[in-house]
Amino acid sequence: MAESPRPKRKREEEEDGGAALRDGAAATAAPFPLAELRLRRVLRESARDKAVFLHGEVTGASGEGTDAVIILEKTPFQEEKLSDLLKKHTKLELQMRNDIYSTYHLYPPPELSEIKATVVHPATEKHLQKYLRQEAHLIRETWEDYKNITLPFIQSQSFSVQWVYNILEKKAEADRIIHENPDPRNGFVLVPDFKWNQNQLDDLYLIALVHRREIKSLRDLTAEHLPLLRNILQEGKEAIAKRFGVPGSQLRIYLHYQPSYYHLHVHFTALGYDAPGSSVERAHLLADVIDNLALDSMYYQKRALTFALRADELLLKKFQEAGRV
Repeated sequence: MAESPRPKRKREEEEDGGAALRDGAAATAAPFPLAELRLRRVLRESARDKAVFLHGEVTGASGEGTDAVIILEKTPFQEEKLSDLLKKHTKLELQMRNDIYSTYHLYPPPELSEIKATVVHPATEKHLQKYLRQEAHLIRETWEDYKNITLPFIQSQSFSVQWVYNILEKKAEADRIIHENPDPRNGFVLVPDFKWNQNQLDDLYLIALVHRREIKSLRDLTAEHLPLLRNILQEGKEAIAKRFGVPGSQLRIYLHYQPSYYHLHVHFTALGYDAPGSSVERAHLLADVIDNLALDSMYYQKRALTFALRADELLLKKFQEAGRV
């Protein structure tokens, strides 16, 4: 799902601290009553990503309805199950034949046709707008724009990153931590992103969360942070190679600007995976960031940065009001 950047949680996990039910996040919670969901509308669908975003309503015991967002994604094929997929009670229905070419509808058994469901419940209007299809606009943000428009906007909003602190403090997802450098200044934790189910390596996706809490984004980085960034680059690659057998040469390691949440984090994805947000207008390779800061400590306080904003985002309205769009 190619998300345009916005100041909200990227892991499809909300800034209010945990409405999304993801792997390990609600082990003791009651299952979401999917069968009781009343479908209200399709917010967005992506044929490329084989995903659909739904707005539904759940009626509670009191009779009052609450909104929910349901994200349905077809999971990637798993190599070890391909033989079963082709042979195990699979129905094949011919659609078209022309010379040596033919197409079919293939109907696999339920255990081989998994769909991943992500739930945001109860969902607010912000959540509904987040997943609603919107036009996007490219912004070219100068350092003056950042100081005068973006930073005041960030400071005026209540973007909670408590879920990040819960991970760093081992209050949540502790069993999911792949690697940790505990140094309070130059350390981080490496955890699987919620979008990756860890069943295959084709869509490998992990996130490095830094221990330091005052670094919001790429704009805050200076040469002072080089030891931290180098630790993330080197130790992250080593941890992934050791745990998953994927070498650093097959990883895309990058930061987002604008980020989806304002606590510095680094994305590790499989190079062959067309990961959300890996497009040129948003992703900055960590190795390039390190080189830029080594050349000029104030590099990211000097240069203009480009990013996309959706039509409904408040930050876009701020840029429009300032005559910058």
